[in-house]
Amino acid sequence: MSKLVIKDLYVEIDGKEILKGINLTVNSNEIHALMGPNGNGKSTLLAAIMGHPKYIITKGSIYFNDEDVLNMSIDERSRAGIFLAMQYPQEIPGVTNSDFLRAALNARSEKPVSLFSFIKQMENAISELEMKPDLAHRFLNEGFSGGEKKRNEIVQMKLLKPEIAMLDEIDSGLDVDALKVVAKNVVDMQKESGLGLIVVSHYERFYELVKPTHAHVLIDGKIIVEGDGELVRKIDTEGYDWIYKQYSIKPVKEEKKVITSLGSCATAKRG
Repeated sequence: MSKLVIKDLYVEIDGKEILKGINLTVNSNEIHALMGPNGNGKSTLLAAIMGHPKYIITKGSIYFNDEDVLNMSIDERSRAGIFLAMQYPQEIPGVTNSDFLRAALNARSEKPVSLFSFIKQMENAISELEMKPDLAHRFLNEGFSGGEKKRNEIVQMKLLKPEIAMLDEIDSGLDVDALKVVAKNVVDMQKESGLGLIVVSHYERFYELVKPTHAHVLIDGKIIVEGDGELVRKIDTEGYDWIYKQYSIKPVKEEKKVITSLGSCATAKRG
């Protein structure tokens, strides 16, 4: 069983403290809904776990399967089994999807993946995500629609087979049909491999499809309320006002988002 343990985590960016003592444990076979208004630290938490260099951890710890994540480079975190499906997938001209993914798979394998095996895996993933067959030969995310970029993140996840995956608003930009396709593939992976998930979304419809086992509301850099699927439904119907009132919290003014780019984190190696 895989386990991600976050204790008393404080994170700042550009000298501003964003996370203020996060405690969270995610095990295999669990689906954690990470909720809260925009600008309160959800994406910051995921980026910090993955190792984004702009997010400075000033206090606390992150352990994955008893290994100190904070002592790992981004590619080491990826190869250990942590995956981030980004809210804003980056375009990489000149690098095809197939080249990128095969390099990523080889970086995680003791010996190179055979071309035949790789092609079969990629074709299956593309088909299951109902994407165009020419995806393998297109440059990574270049010219993709918003929905194609998000589905391509799930193609990557299916091939890399992480133990813990973080989905940062993977449902934004998807139409109703694509939303169902993405959710089905995520759930199938979770059931087949025991994948542990942290899911950030503002839409109860997506949570209805993936059925979280745990829910956490993050406001002003702190997890204020925790529960299960019932908490997700309550927030969908009542919003966050009841939390502000019950816990005497002032709403945090939303600030401009920082677009999270980790580069080719799945393939990079230390020199």
